[in-house]
Amino acid sequence: MNYYKNLKKSNKIMCRLCQHFCQLKEEQVGICGVNKNENGALKTLVYGHPSALNLDPVEKKPMYHLLPGTSALSLGTVGCNFKCPFCQNWQISQEHLVDTSVDISPQKMVDLAIENGAASIAYTYNEPTIFYPYAKDIGVIARERDLKNIFVTNGFESEEVVKDMASWLDAANVDLKSWDDAYYKKVLKGGLEAVKETLRNMVKEGIWVEVTTLLIEGENDSDADLKAMAVFIADELGTHVPWHLSAFHPDYKMQDHESTKLGTLERAKKIALEAGLEYVYLGNVPVHGDTYCPDCHALLIDRTGYSVTQNNLVDGHCPKCNRAIEGVWK
Repeated sequence: MNYYKNLKKSNKIMCRLCQHFCQLKEEQVGICGVNKNENGALKTLVYGHPSALNLDPVEKKPMYHLLPGTSALSLGTVGCNFKCPFCQNWQISQEHLVDTSVDISPQKMVDLAIENGAASIAYTYNEPTIFYPYAKDIGVIARERDLKNIFVTNGFESEEVVKDMASWLDAANVDLKSWDDAYYKKVLKGGLEAVKETLRNMVKEGIWVEVTTLLIEGENDSDADLKAMAVFIADELGTHVPWHLSAFHPDYKMQDHESTKLGTLERAKKIALEAGLEYVYLGNVPVHGDTYCPDCHALLIDRTGYSVTQNNLVDGHCPKCNRAIEGVWK
């Protein structure tokens, strides 16, 4: 795809990476802080310049239904198209100064993944949509070398990007941060309808999707909102789509807000299961994240923290009743 569009009447370009669709005059940078109109073309200033690079358990993304027990080479850059006051990676996401002394080509990134025994590459830490040209160039090479590709995203991609992703991306963990569109717009500087559209389109394009909601008491944890989110996932994405309910810990601009209680997560999980969701996991709390067969309830995957201590799947099926378990298993 072409990552920008020329607006001839105004001598500007429109960035097509996310649903802000920033219109940029010459030398102007978008909301994300890292995509710039340079000589009438869109330049991604962080291309080749990751600010975070680690080998993580794939469960940490969190991604529970993709190659459990394997490692993902995880990378992120500076910049973001949201302004979440609870961001856990705000040191890079809200930074716009690019360290060009770090220069890793797409080919080198894939080599690093293979050299370190990773089974996948995860585009994460900050919002990867803003460095999509870099991510895609890595991802295309990664797929050729039998690595999986994972996006950990706020779901504000443009429809064009989601369609383009289908050619190289295997899976995405998408944040569903709230069921309040006004909260999305005022506090996060995004939009709920855009995220819902992205989720629907990713599923439609055949990308494996898992959803994460960071529960913040008093902000997004009402029974009504939780039920609405659960019903949306079940009815519009599928009852098989995993929902990760994660505990908030004070950070960035919300350091005086209380941590989420385990009871709040358990209440949310009960609502999710009542809505028909088959795979619901609790995160950022010391509980098991086990996967059970929705039909016969046999233990399939035993997780302690980010470690898989037991994997009983047989070719992606339940060993007891032979039900096919949804996910990316090979």
